[in-house]
Amino acid sequence: MGVRVSCITDPACVWSWAFEPVLRTLMVEFGDDLEWTFVMGGLAREYGPDAGQGPPGKDGMLVHWLEATAESGMPTDPLAWQEAPLSSTYPACMAVKAAQEQGGDAGQRYLRALREGILCRRRKLDTTEALVEEARGAGLDVERFRIDLGSHAIVEAFGADLERARDVPDVVRAADKVRCSRPAGEERVPFPTLRFDGQDREPTWTCGVRPLDFAREQALAAGARPTGDPRPDVLEAIQRFGRMAPVEVAAVCDLPLPRAEAELAQLALDWRIKPLQVLGGRLWELA
Repeated sequence: MGVRVSCITDPACVWSWAFEPVLRTLMVEFGDDLEWTFVMGGLAREYGPDAGQGPPGKDGMLVHWLEATAESGMPTDPLAWQEAPLSSTYPACMAVKAAQEQGGDAGQRYLRALREGILCRRRKLDTTEALVEEARGAGLDVERFRIDLGSHAIVEAFGADLERARDVPDVVRAADKVRCSRPAGEERVPFPTLRFDGQDREPTWTCGVRPLDFAREQALAAGARPTGDPRPDVLEAIQRFGRMAPVEVAAVCDLPLPRAEAELAQLALDWRIKPLQVLGGRLWELA
């Protein structure tokens, strides 16, 4: 029996985006021994100048994204806050719950599409039609997605996720990592938070953005077993995950960043991959 991992997050959370290299590396290292569930924690019911803790207003969020890009190397387009600012992250959270109804990796695939759309491609993904269009691009059953998105069951599923995010454990309080969602200021765990549940063991946690070595230690402490397989090469990584930033490629393939960038450039010269330019960097995808 594998270790269950609950990733408490939000599609528009820039620090969850910054954590993607760690998350994808854990998926490669531990394979099927980690069973992933993505919990939508509700970053902001609404945005505004006085919307709870954290940087206020559009200018504050723009700076916040720039800081995350500088620290993590994950590309963002902060001009989204000038040209297509979100009014709320709740619609995107409910859309992920609707995508999860299709089973397999549909929810995870759709969550990544929303992250790229919001954080890199300046898309205002807070309306039904915009979210349905992203479902089409992610290869989901669009008609089923539309029906699920408008159902009471999805509202209830998202409500259950909010309760999980707001059930702050002692380990988070001891680390002084308690955060609040906007605008009402409800206490919650930081995004992203990972909870590892192994058989007959106490849960282990990562709270917020933590280094890969720390996240790996928590997985091992919960009883997860690495696959022992060699890391994928750069092309194999992109074939598995789809679009990737250079820092993700470096982490997943266990390469120094300059080496990863050089191999990406060579694959582009060979017409195997192509870049998707982002204001704060680039993503790479299959050609």
